[in-house]
Amino acid sequence: MYNGTFEPAAESKPIRDVAYERLKHAIITGELPAGSRIVETVYAEQLHISRTPLREALRKLERDGLVEYVLRHGVVVRAFTVADIEEIFTIRNAMMMLILPSVIERVSDKDIAELRVLLSEMDVAQKEEDCDALASFNRAFHSKIEHLTDKKRILRVIDDQEEYITRFSAVTIASIVRRSKAHQEHHEMVDLLEKRDLDGLEKLMSHHLDESKMTCLAAVANRK
Repeated sequence: MYNGTFEPAAESKPIRDVAYERLKHAIITGELPAGSRIVETVYAEQLHISRTPLREALRKLERDGLVEYVLRHGVVVRAFTVADIEEIFTIRNAMMMLILPSVIERVSDKDIAELRVLLSEMDVAQKEEDCDALASFNRAFHSKIEHLTDKKRILRVIDDQEEYITRFSAVTIASIVRRSKAHQEHHEMVDLLEKRDLDGLEKLMSHHLDESKMTCLAAVANRK
């Protein structure tokens, strides 16, 4: 059961938005697993808020497809389906392709150097098959590239999908470790960024993202 609490003085957002974000995070990370019931009275008391903002947060979570109202059970956390995962990756991948021109325009020599430092750390994790380290460095690497863009609205959509993809990485990272070609593509990405080769980067990134999506879908299918 979720045990998060609010510190009102530290929050500048409306309470309903904070409740939404806290519960969304708990669901995505698995702290609130699929099938968990969210009883309004219990969670309103735990979060130290009234039931009205909690209901508003739950309605938003329902629109996101994270919870559903089940007859005689109330609000229940939904399990992620293969269709959910495919849609999330499709959205993230499409948005990533849209920001690449601005990434190429804005990347600096300092950014390239920082990406190469991350690559050296990823090399070690890949060689040692350290899944946890590789997952962390992989996310940092892609985040660094994403945040070179000045397309803030698109970036917010990407960041929103990344929350889910981070959750899915728990079932895919072992496969990614075995995909040495995927890691080699990270090196190629930095080379293309350094050359400011947009066409080459778009082709490589499209392939890399599609492979990541298919790897995740295959890993989820194999667990069933």
